[in-house]
Amino acid sequence: MNKKIENGTRKVINGKPCVYYDGYWVRTYEIRSDDLASKKRLIDQLTKRVFHHVEPGINTPGYRLEQIRAIYEQETDPARKRVKAAMLAGALLNRGSDILSSIVDLQQAGVDIEPGNELLHQCGQCFAEALELGKNIKLANSEEGLGELWGEPFKVFSLPMEKFYESRYIKIALTMSEIDKIAGTLSEVLSKDSETNQAVSMIVELGEASKRACETMRTDPVIFDVWPKYVAAKEAVENYFHKYLKTHPLSSGSLQAKIISLLMEGARLIAQLATVRVPMPESTKQFLLKCNTIL
Repeated sequence: MNKKIENGTRKVINGKPCVYYDGYWVRTYEIRSDDLASKKRLIDQLTKRVFHHVEPGINTPGYRLEQIRAIYEQETDPARKRVKAAMLAGALLNRGSDILSSIVDLQQAGVDIEPGNELLHQCGQCFAEALELGKNIKLANSEEGLGELWGEPFKVFSLPMEKFYESRYIKIALTMSEIDKIAGTLSEVLSKDSETNQAVSMIVELGEASKRACETMRTDPVIFDVWPKYVAAKEAVENYFHKYLKTHPLSSGSLQAKIISLLMEGARLIAQLATVRVPMPESTKQFLLKCNTIL
């Protein structure tokens, strides 16, 4: 009988340091320091990433915080107020980052910053309010996963680095599980037709490449191998889709039309999971239900 692997178990697999969570070995990274300077660097990276994935126009500079807050509070139209709340959240996230930069500069100049320092308190308040207002923000390419993504800078600030990374590894394992579910079910769908069966290997390759992409930090040198494999796998599916449409006239409502539609929807969802790197359980569930209608 195989011994059950406990969550949190660490192991080096083919030279790659990994941690085990819920059926998946996830690449891990060394935590060199838990000081404010290290947290600042990570928050900068996460802030840049989250603004890349959310709707455009909300990356408001921190120095404009008071201006956008006043405008937000005066707005009465619900739709416009939602957008202004998102812009205020962006300003708060940037202001918190600005304050943290000042604290790090003071520390590097030899100034002692006690845990109860007022600047640290203001910084935490900015991140906390940004997190609360983040519910008004929309992701650029999806309706799901924003809460996990937007909350990461606040988690870095408020948690020990070890705890933050542990939460990231758990989310990545859940994301990998969803990628496998989508790729596996989509492969079954593609196998329903002899013409589309040849795309099964492409979806399998996309799934594997996507899992490697979502576990790899962009600062890791292996990204120069991992990312091209992911992009090439994604483009192979897209090229197959466009070539199929050119050579196969599709009747609306036909089995082939449904399969090809699911192919592109599934590939896009896998790509979103790979780049956002947080689970999207509702989107995954709805896609699998669509697949089940023809299985």
